[in-house]
Amino acid sequence: MDDKRYNMILKALKIYFKNELIEYYNESEIDSFFNLFTEHILKMKRIDVSLNLYQVISGKKFEKYRLAVERLKNYEPVQYIIGDTEFYGLKFNVNKSVLIPRPETEELVDWIFKENQSKGSISILDIGTGSGCIAIALAKNLPNAKVFALDVSKDALMVAKSNAILHNVDITFLEENILNSSIDNLSFDIVVSNPPYVRELEKDLMADNVLKHEPHLALFVEDDDALLFYRKITELSKKLLIDTGQLYFEINEYLGEETKILLEKERFKNIELKQDFFEKDRMIKGIKI
Repeated sequence: MDDKRYNMILKALKIYFKNELIEYYNESEIDSFFNLFTEHILKMKRIDVSLNLYQVISGKKFEKYRLAVERLKNYEPVQYIIGDTEFYGLKFNVNKSVLIPRPETEELVDWIFKENQSKGSISILDIGTGSGCIAIALAKNLPNAKVFALDVSKDALMVAKSNAILHNVDITFLEENILNSSIDNLSFDIVVSNPPYVRELEKDLMADNVLKHEPHLALFVEDDDALLFYRKITELSKKLLIDTGQLYFEINEYLGEETKILLEKERFKNIELKQDFFEKDRMIKGIKI
């Protein structure tokens, strides 16, 4: 039952929300958060807010805002609080078991899509699938593709499977540790991966919402072997890819040349190092000889 003492008009709720968070975030971030929660809780778009400032908000709905505010004060990502996010035009469920999909990864998906959209039937393996965003976005946009998605985390695979059901795509999920994987009985036209690539020394450059809440298993590698996952995946890809098969990676912006050298040593050809929207080395592609 609603507690009448907490009923308030929307205008007052917006002021409350801002006053509670102003010591933690800048005004534009707070406005963005408020609009996201208002769409999520009240089903109101930004324009609806300005047109309905004197609408009464129930105590039950106010409590949802209050709990969200407390979580935001702990720098919990808004996507985890709401429970979903958008990636490549699709909605994805997310929780603390998976990384929040990034715009840079959308660019990787777009690169793969544009280079393969005119092909017939192809097979794709996504290594370290997390929320399933890469695998599902490709399956949705390349309907002739047979897609496999691999992760070491059982909890992450549960999220990915829920997203596959949400988008009605048929994906084969594999629970495997890529560092000692035994899969060698499959073959693929494309292997793609966004593996852990943030070095421990780069932690100081990261925001609290990432450090405190996103899964470190999917983020960090030791400083003395920053390309560990790239090396293992590249070695495995030599076995799994068909001749002229394509290997795509999202990469650490500071290790573009090192990653390129790694692929060259493993005798991949036609290697392309690609920058993201912010002109940072972010993606790489090689062709198996």
